[in-house]
Amino acid sequence: MIRKTVIRASVVLLVCATVFVPAWSQAAEAHSVVVSIKPLHALVAGVMAGAGTPKLLLEGGQSPHTYTLKPSDAHALAQADAVFWIGPALEDFLVKPIAALPRASVRVTLSEAAGVHLLPIREGGAWEPHAHGDAHDDAHDDAHHAAGKGNHDHDHDHDPGHDGAVQSRDPHLWLDPANAQAMVDAIETALAQARPADAATFHRNAADLKTRLGALDSALANQLAPLKGRPYIVYHDAYQYFEARYGLSPAGAITLDPDRPVSAKRIAEIRAKITATGTACVFAEPQFPPAIMATVVEGTGARTGLLDPLGADLNPGPDAYFTLLDGLARSLVSCLG
Repeated sequence: MIRKTVIRASVVLLVCATVFVPAWSQAAEAHSVVVSIKPLHALVAGVMAGAGTPKLLLEGGQSPHTYTLKPSDAHALAQADAVFWIGPALEDFLVKPIAALPRASVRVTLSEAAGVHLLPIREGGAWEPHAHGDAHDDAHDDAHHAAGKGNHDHDHDHDPGHDGAVQSRDPHLWLDPANAQAMVDAIETALAQARPADAATFHRNAADLKTRLGALDSALANQLAPLKGRPYIVYHDAYQYFEARYGLSPAGAITLDPDRPVSAKRIAEIRAKITATGTACVFAEPQFPPAIMATVVEGTGARTGLLDPLGADLNPGPDAYFTLLDGLARSLVSCLG
């Protein structure tokens, strides 16, 4: 009799444990949050800490310039209640899927978040005509408009500094910690609208995250101050926000379009620029073939280094953003210092 009573009690406890799942866990299972690239994923994950984990689309060393949406990505997007991306200038592969999301979905184009400072794409002089020119921009205008047509009340107003030429702006805006702080505000607002029950958690996490970003900004400024005036060349023009924030002195980029092979003429131009500017270092990127680097620097006396604007080898999570920017600073100091 005692044994039967114990068995019945165990069954009751098991049923209770199955039925009474914590509220935050139910919310995490009932909602899906999708983020395009790892640096943004880190910020969203930081705001969501303790209330679920967002899904990352570009998990490894893929480049958003060349990425093709997988079936599993398409499924995640179709189920998503919230999607965060930079915008069509960077993640072209997301334009149509985001435009097709249900009206109730929260889509946040973080290049349009209030407080985000956008820089124009660099052209002329050291940078020559850039791949993201007028023809590229015009091709995206209609698609970008379509992506915004179905947005619900959760959409974010354009910052007064964002005009109709937003597509001619540099999309690598996450590399400025001040922009990251503004994006955290937009992320908190959007998540609180999607999950009101967790709004207090999002608010607390966002405040902590912005404090950490402020401390990171100060540390990077001190670390990079000695590098001002020392020229270097990057693989493609992805670092303008980082360079402008900390007063660095890039001399140009190897490729004008990361989607296309680098021509022999362009290699000759870069080699001449290395000599003319006294460039000390040329940086490759893990997302693109490294073989060209040896040809570029051969006989110039320039060293080679590695810069990664996306964190290809980093583990996704709230700390990835901080590790990414610290890694950029370390690479620059190691090669230029």
